[in-house]
Amino acid sequence: MKLPQRVVVLFALLGGALLASGAASQPIPLWPGVVPGEKKVLPAEADLNKPTDRLIAGRPIIRLGNVQIPTITIYRPDPAKSTGAAVVVCPGGGYNILAMDLEGTEVCDWLNSIGVTGVLLKYRVPRREGQPPDPFAPLQDAQRAVSLVRHQAKALGLDPKRIGILGFSAGAHLSATLAANHAKRNYPEVDAADAVSCRPDFTVLIYPGGLTDPKQNNVLRPEVVPVRDVTPPTFIAMTEVDRVENAVEYYKGLKVAGISAEMHLYPTGEHGYGLRRTADDVTTWPDRVADWLRTGGWLQSAP
Repeated sequence: MKLPQRVVVLFALLGGALLASGAASQPIPLWPGVVPGEKKVLPAEADLNKPTDRLIAGRPIIRLGNVQIPTITIYRPDPAKSTGAAVVVCPGGGYNILAMDLEGTEVCDWLNSIGVTGVLLKYRVPRREGQPPDPFAPLQDAQRAVSLVRHQAKALGLDPKRIGILGFSAGAHLSATLAANHAKRNYPEVDAADAVSCRPDFTVLIYPGGLTDPKQNNVLRPEVVPVRDVTPPTFIAMTEVDRVENAVEYYKGLKVAGISAEMHLYPTGEHGYGLRRTADDVTTWPDRVADWLRTGGWLQSAP
């Protein structure tokens, strides 16, 4: 089964333009035609930020709600700096909204600064009524996003063996869920992209939420339990004043499964800082991630 011609043409045009100039693409629909499982029409997609909402580093954030048409937007680095690696970025927001700038566009800009292509995933929120307790629709979107990028790696100048995923809060839960659940798709294959692996080659979790069940002595939730030879190498950053059990228990699970992992715990910093620098040392986490990526061999020359 082939990709729809309009998707093939779009990727070809975007690949050429982005490789030439180093820029952000237009949003690319994840799904050709009907989005799987979508039945109820939501209100219009909108920024739900209010004047009374908390500022981060003195600035407001975009809280995008009512996402019914999931997309990816590709942010290419300067061609002279490109390493050929790519990262699918999953903003957080409790599966209710998406922090699209704080944990999305700003992260892609940072990835570009270290020579990595950022792929901003706008996945479906809020949770659909009657949806299973696991992030069923967002997991479909994450599986599809990684496959679509890997399928079009050559057109985008990427190495298909260096495609990772990075998530914040609920987006980190989504990333960890994909890390353990990529062998079988949560939707029927729709085209050739779905024949390509949706396994991320590495995973970055920043202040992950929802990995443990507080009603069950904070054991790992079943959908995120690391699996030997399945879950990829993982980086974790969090503060001790956050719900640190999410990071600690997940790290322990990674080590039990024999999976390479690096974790950084910091003493101060509220949940939801993104990568906006503040006086808290935790906001230096991007430097530690860059070091980890270099050590892991993911920041190499472009293919």
